[in-house]
Amino acid sequence: MSKDLVRVSLMIRKDQHEKMKDMDANISGYIRNLVDDDMSDDTITVSVQPETKKVYDQIISHTGEGDEDFEPYIKEALKAMLTDKIKKLQKFQREL
Repeated sequence: MSKDLVRVSLMIRKDQHEKMKDMDANISGYIRNLVDDDMSDDTITVSVQPETKKVYDQIISHTGEGDEDFEPYIKEALKAMLTDKIKKLQKFQREL
């Protein structure tokens, strides 16, 4: 265990605790990873619908790919989204 760790008190809901137990997760390590991700300069968190999460989990678990392999696809999706938004704003501008 690292010497730079500090002990803190944390309260979570009972359902969260049960789910963590079901996952057999180390709560401290799990939370450290979440905090690292949240404070990272190169990590994003995206909330999605359950079906999208299921597809993501299936693809990642069955292909052996990681998030770094997924990044080019995120960039393409962001470019497509920006193009769509620009078109909508241009249409809005023309209608004014």
